[in-house]
Amino acid sequence: METNQVALRQHFNETIEKWMAHLNDYTLKMLCRKPREDAWSLGQVYLHIIADTSYFVEQMKAALLDNANHDKAMHKHAKVMFANNAFPDMLLGNPSNDPYSRQPQSKDELLQGLLRLKQEVNAIDLSTARGKTEHPGLLFFNSLEWLQFAEMHMRHHLRQKERIDEQLFRS
Repeated sequence: METNQVALRQHFNETIEKWMAHLNDYTLKMLCRKPREDAWSLGQVYLHIIADTSYFVEQMKAALLDNANHDKAMHKHAKVMFANNAFPDMLLGNPSNDPYSRQPQSKDELLQGLLRLKQEVNAIDLSTARGKTEHPGLLFFNSLEWLQFAEMHMRHHLRQKERIDEQLFRS
């Protein structure tokens, strides 16, 4: 389990560092430009990643508190995602994703949010992972699975970033 924890944390760090580095490619105005009225800007994608990863980190911590739900399984669709170490390569709808959600106030807001998450994840001792908490649609994950899910989620949004980039740099 220790090797798995180290590898998962390394992948998480590499992916979040990509998101941090990509901030240098944009002005705030570019980050707030939407490719379509009903779509997210890249800044909104960053805010989504920060908000969702914050939730995933809280779930990691909660799963470490006790052995609750240790015998419960993840959904069969989640098992496929974890086996592939990736979200499906397709657009995924989420009813809570509002295309009119707020825009970032600054690039620094985004960078600080990502840095905070990286520091927080790296400070968690996952070696005592025993319990599980419930994902709203994919059932039960332990702390290590939440970490893997967080990294897969950020990587999934890199594909969305590429689609937004096509619009930003075409015009």
